Amino acid sequence: MATTANAQQKGFLAWVERTGNRLPDPVFLFLWLIAGLIVLSMIAAAAGWSAIHPTEIDKATGEAKVIAAASLLSADNIRTLWVDMPKTFTHFHPLGYVLVVMLGAGVAERAGLFGTAMRAGVSGAPAWLLTPIVAFVGMMGNLAADAAYVVLIPLAGIIFHAAGRHPIAGIAAAFAGVSGGFSANLLPGQLDALLFGITEASVETVFGDFTANIAGNWFFISAMLVIFLPVIWYVTDRIIEPRLGKWDPARAGSAASGEDQDRPLSDAERKGLRHAGLATLLVVGLWLLFTFGPGTPLINEDATPEARLTPLYQSLVAGFFLLFLLAGWAYGKAVGTVTDHRSLVKMMADSMGDMAYYLVLAFVAAHFVAMFAWSNLGLILAVEGADALKASGLPAWALLILIVGFTALLNLFVGSASAKWALLAPVLVPMLMLLGISPEMTTAAYRVGDGATNIITPLMVYFPLILVFCQRWQADFGLGSLAATMLPFAIGLLLSGMVLVGGWVMLDLPLGPGASVFIEAPAAK
Repeated sequence: MATTANAQQKGFLAWVERTGNRLPDPVFLFLWLIAGLIVLSMIAAAAGWSAIHPTEIDKATGEAKVIAAASLLSADNIRTLWVDMPKTFTHFHPLGYVLVVMLGAGVAERAGLFGTAMRAGVSGAPAWLLTPIVAFVGMMGNLAADAAYVVLIPLAGIIFHAAGRHPIAGIAAAFAGVSGGFSANLLPGQLDALLFGITEASVETVFGDFTANIAGNWFFISAMLVIFLPVIWYVTDRIIEPRLGKWDPARAGSAASGEDQDRPLSDAERKGLRHAGLATLLVVGLWLLFTFGPGTPLINEDATPEARLTPLYQSLVAGFFLLFLLAGWAYGKAVGTVTDHRSLVKMMADSMGDMAYYLVLAFVAAHFVAMFAWSNLGLILAVEGADALKASGLPAWALLILIVGFTALLNLFVGSASAKWALLAPVLVPMLMLLGISPEMTTAAYRVGDGATNIITPLMVYFPLILVFCQRWQADFGLGSLAATMLPFAIGLLLSGMVLVGGWVMLDLPLGPGASVFIEAPAAK
């Protein structure tokens, strides 16, 4: 069915799909970019591309230091490439962050905790409250990564149908929450670890040592959830559901195949959720003890006031690992999905198996980021770009809104959040730092644009799956129908996100603990 709809689709969305389908897999996309970067570095070095260092003085001459482009085929860079290849890969910051968090999250997912928690979150809600609850659980469900797509979205259709509402409206609301509100959440999670790992690497290539704060967008993503919730609620109830009309059972596909997902929670599942809650409280209490207890190991008493909580922020990756691991273990023991320590270890090992593709992508992305730094093109582009932005006279809020829009447009062609950020961060983060805008604020602006258009591009990896979910309830529901249904959500989320970014910058609100909108322009290394 999807193939027929796809063949008949015309217009902008069809052009987006055709263009995006011509793009290679993100792994090969990075390989082609590396090849292009090598050629560009040779041209830049031969042409004498350079920039005046914004802060550093050449000790020999006493004048401002000149940054010159370096060919990646120079003897030094070739030697570095081959000799340091293991180091380049293993020192790629997102790698460790993501793998550690996923060791715990994989247990929680495979034990069934994430799926049961989402079912518990939306079951038994009044019909008029279904939309905000589904949207809220969808955005919070991003902590469960892929589980939110495969559990909550079809479940939302079933629950809407049981409440006498159009099931596709439920699927649309859940899809908007899970994917359109991809970064919105009340808690930092594995996505924060992934993106801030790339942010950290991008800062270090230009400015030297920098430690990312995984909680650096905590307040901002919480505000995203608060802002996005009424947007999804309004669009679902006032635009989408009236447009869909009354559901016609005669047009249904295989909707009955997923009815068992709406079954009531069993006694064992309720017991498992209670045990998981106690495990969560245990981890939270443990971190409070480490922070405020004897010796305060997660507070650096000797640091300046703004840096005293740095160990706490750095420990959050380990904290989320332990929280997901113990909560998943406690749930699994109660319901029988974790039988002994061997089954627990197997779940952790299987979660690493799911990361195989990410490891391949991280290998090529790590080398792209590193080679970009070796060529000096990142610093040159950052300096020249910062000068151009200064000359434009645009205020910081306008620049960041433009970044939101550009990211949303790029997202139509490159679906992977990490792949896009690995492409953009090495230029955007240092460039805006030279203008006094913090890495955390640049990352926050990227996150708004990265989510909004997820739900209207056929290149999003789960888009065909969502289409199948819809066709269970309406057999003739095609690709164009899904795109048209989700477009009002995308527009609403993008515009409200732009307003949020602009207002946040103008009010200079903290983005998270120890993270501000503006910083002093740093000195490059």
